[in-house]
Amino acid sequence: MITAYASSWVLPISSPPINNGAVAVADGKIIAVGPLAEIIDQLGPANVQIDDQGEAAILPGLVNVHSHLELTSMRGFLEDLPFHQWILKLTRTKYRLLSREDLLASALAGAAEAIKAGITTMADTCDSGVSFDALLISGQRGCMFQEAFGVNPADAEQSLNDLSSKIEKYRQRTTELVSVGISPHAPYTVSSRLFKLLTDYALRERLDVCIHAAESSAEAGLLLSGTGSFAEGYRTRGIDWEAPGCSTIAYLHRLGVLEARPLLVHCVAASEDDLDLIEQSRSRVAHCPKSNAKLGHGIAPLIKMRKRRISAGLGTDSVASNNTCDLIDEARFCCLAHRAQERDEAILKAGDVLEMATIGGAKALGLDERIGTLEPGKEADLIAVDLSQIHCLPGYDPADAIIYSCSARDVKLTVVAGNVLYRCGALKTLNEEELKQAIRELGKRITSAE
Repeated sequence: MITAYASSWVLPISSPPINNGAVAVADGKIIAVGPLAEIIDQLGPANVQIDDQGEAAILPGLVNVHSHLELTSMRGFLEDLPFHQWILKLTRTKYRLLSREDLLASALAGAAEAIKAGITTMADTCDSGVSFDALLISGQRGCMFQEAFGVNPADAEQSLNDLSSKIEKYRQRTTELVSVGISPHAPYTVSSRLFKLLTDYALRERLDVCIHAAESSAEAGLLLSGTGSFAEGYRTRGIDWEAPGCSTIAYLHRLGVLEARPLLVHCVAASEDDLDLIEQSRSRVAHCPKSNAKLGHGIAPLIKMRKRRISAGLGTDSVASNNTCDLIDEARFCCLAHRAQERDEAILKAGDVLEMATIGGAKALGLDERIGTLEPGKEADLIAVDLSQIHCLPGYDPADAIIYSCSARDVKLTVVAGNVLYRCGALKTLNEEELKQAIRELGKRITSAE
């Protein structure tokens, strides 16, 4: 039986909105998109089961190009700290206090939040590996980027061996929905030697790469002049460091890392020359405007990226730095922040950031042939956003209504590869009440350990 998801609006993203439209799905794939009446005529009334979402907008599932699901239990725990202290408190709590079981509960709670927010695809950076399990259990699509650390060049080979062992285990469990990549964490946590080894490994094994890059002034100080809080941390730990005297992006270019076309997370401090290198290497960017703002890092040069046609998707980052996994709100903030920065009311429009949250994210993850738009032949990742509530009315344009009036709380349906993961307040693959209780208990334990 064919299911036709129908609503007052369908937003294919790749073509204009359709009033009183529908998306026909069979065997996990989209087979038709158009006005509901035409789809019924085309496929035959006896062959179509209508799933009517009413006064709503159906659109492609949202693609979150940067998250940290394992950190969900630290929402609200790291407020108003300088970035270096923020990282130290996070890592100290995570490694000293939380077990793998705790981190899995945290990741599953994050996955539940994401599904309820209409996020069908996650690019999740993770050290413990629990987000791989969370994606499999939740039914979401995604890639887990296994983190790698090591500032001592003498330990680089061992760090690579440890990482490759983990990757081989995950590769045995990959599915059509869930894959694995690698994440040399950041220039302040990975030696130049390890960066080179990991890049060679990724190219050889055809693994996607994700790196936190050009995020903060502390990172810039470390690389440009060997100064700042990260540099001081190196000296305290007895780590030798000779500043390369260049930006993060130039540093990665010198090391050959950009040959892997990495997904570069943040890029707040990217200069014109840096953007040239990103463009020339065809690297991609994960833009996390709310996290960048909340941590006081600044505003990434998204408008300049767009002019260069650099592939950029939207990421929420962790809820420890955001504090919600809400890509609709992220898109709205993105639009308004860049309008304010540029003093231009039309520099980004609702349709632009909606594209970033869907096909833009899919392109950044190399998934645009499979997801990101509603078109026949693509996989049936779709959501429905309720437009009937008072805060959405009257609705003159569905894209404007979604971006400027809606939030994650208005998502009423989430479908991945034709499977319903969430409908009208009810998760289908996860037990929300159990996860809420687990997160409450983790919060109590974290607080009591302070």
